[in-house]
Amino acid sequence: MSSPSKAALKSCLLQIKCHFTWQLLEKDADVDEMKERLDYELKYLDTKNKYMVYNLRAYIMHLKGDYTEAIHNLKNAEEKIQESNSDATGKRYLVTFGNYAWVYYHMKQYEDAQKYIDKIDHIYEELKCSPCRTENIAEVYGEQGWSLIKFGGQYFENARECFAKALELDPKEPEWHSGHATAVYRIEAVHNVKCPASECKSLALLQSAVEVNSKDAVLKALLALKLQDLQRVEEGRQYIEKALQQAPESPYLLRYVAKFYRRAGMVDEALSVLQDAVALMPTSGFLHHQIGVCYRQKMIDTKKNLRSRYANTGEIDEFINKAIYHFQKVLEHKKTFVYAHIDLAKMYCGAKENQKADDTFKNVLKFPNLTNEEKQQVHQNYGLFQEYYMKSQAKAIEHYKECLQIPDRYKYRDYSEEGLKRLAERKIKVCPPDAVGFGLFGFVYKINGKIADAIECYEQALKYDPDNEEYLSELCDLKLKI
Repeated sequence: MSSPSKAALKSCLLQIKCHFTWQLLEKDADVDEMKERLDYELKYLDTKNKYMVYNLRAYIMHLKGDYTEAIHNLKNAEEKIQESNSDATGKRYLVTFGNYAWVYYHMKQYEDAQKYIDKIDHIYEELKCSPCRTENIAEVYGEQGWSLIKFGGQYFENARECFAKALELDPKEPEWHSGHATAVYRIEAVHNVKCPASECKSLALLQSAVEVNSKDAVLKALLALKLQDLQRVEEGRQYIEKALQQAPESPYLLRYVAKFYRRAGMVDEALSVLQDAVALMPTSGFLHHQIGVCYRQKMIDTKKNLRSRYANTGEIDEFINKAIYHFQKVLEHKKTFVYAHIDLAKMYCGAKENQKADDTFKNVLKFPNLTNEEKQQVHQNYGLFQEYYMKSQAKAIEHYKECLQIPDRYKYRDYSEEGLKRLAERKIKVCPPDAVGFGLFGFVYKINGKIADAIECYEQALKYDPDNEEYLSELCDLKLKI
């Protein structure tokens, strides 16, 4: 057999549905941290679909340039499929064989790559499908959905679409119900969606998924958390108890149990559960972050309970130091975990280490791939820090403005708008009024599209600072929009 040309091979490879064509971008993941997470899944996650974990791990090893290890993972994926392939069809092999073909292509072993393309064609022939490698197969969409979920929040919506497609093709498969419910739950969590039960999309999906996949303890915990969101705490507690009966030592369950306890005000119980989980997964950034959040809550609760502002400060300092320790542990393993950086900066403030807090905020703003929501959160919190800890209204205004100029409507944008209005009110109430206050109101109105109100405010600002070029320019631009 003659060797296939590189160009012809690449054309065929691009038609294959697998990790190499699902647009899983290296810039969106910390590959070392993801490899570590996948290792934990292989060790502790109770699922018949560990072949999917090996497949994703093979792709991660490709990103790390370790093709020998990538092939090793694909062999493990094959073995797992053979162990669990009860329907005796080749559908579950499609993604694995696609990954093989791509890895061998990158290794410049073109004949081996072609061999796996031929295997994929043979599977389609057996399934009596067309040879086109975009044929609709539920197993492929389902595996894509789980891979997208593991790759990060910006992929959750695509994951939801994949699971919806898998369910269209195979509506009875419990795994796709679990994936679809999980994806929608995470989308709502990422965007902080608050809605009544009648409008909550994930609630019905989680309830249905638990019914068809009753052995999935983690799914029960997600349902419990959603019920807790909806103020149906007792119902949620019942699902937590059922889940714990099923998998009392699963670190994947324990982390959600701890979250339920913490939000229910049972912080010590949450810490106890988290300590059990982190003993099994000592490098888990998620677990260390949750422990840090618990100690932060204990600090807040202790401050509220103090009769005197000078009493028991040693205990408060202890909680602050423990929170700092665990937030620092997070960043050892998840270097680009934005929320942990912000939480750490806030704890530095509590420890009166303002320079460390400032350095932490500056470091986060240098991250190259921040989402708009993350940018808003950093600028809003940095603004608060400048306003209350550094006593710099000018720098606070700078960061609140930066947040407002990002158009996405996340809560941090609203908080920054409140911050600007708060500072504007203070400046207007002095005697004589400070033109900056009117200028800030003008900026807020302009950003929100209230042109007439913005013009009025800038005109007021110019009464007190008639030569201000910024106000003159803004006023001119606004009047041209009328």
